[in-house]
Amino acid sequence: MKRRTLKQLRFKMEPGHHHNVYVVLLDPAAGRLRAVRAVNPKRDPQKPCVYVGMTGLTPEERFENHRQGIKSAWVVKRYGLRLLPELFAHLNPMPFEAAVQMEQDLAEDLRQSGYTVTGGH
Repeated sequence: MKRRTLKQLRFKMEPGHHHNVYVVLLDPAAGRLRAVRAVNPKRDPQKPCVYVGMTGLTPEERFENHRQGIKSAWVVKRYGLRLLPELFAHLNPMPFEAAVQMEQDLAEDLRQSGYTVTGGH
């Protein structure tokens, strides 16, 4: 996966950089939605459906907020199962600017690897 954003900004990190990217495993039913299939034309049905996001909270706190409907992405509230830290833990924490770019890069990398991806704006 690409790490260009993190590599460029890691040396500039200061204490207090607390933004994180995260990946949520979604129920396979989310991958059958027309809107989700439309943005993932090259998806591998054997790989899971995931949501990629970024937050100033910990990934665990953010996932819990999704589940409670607090600033929630509808797909995570309805289909979210659990976090997939093996896909994001090595990237965190980072400055805000890096997290914004990393969210997009991570989503695109996973999509190119065959994952069905939502989020990652």
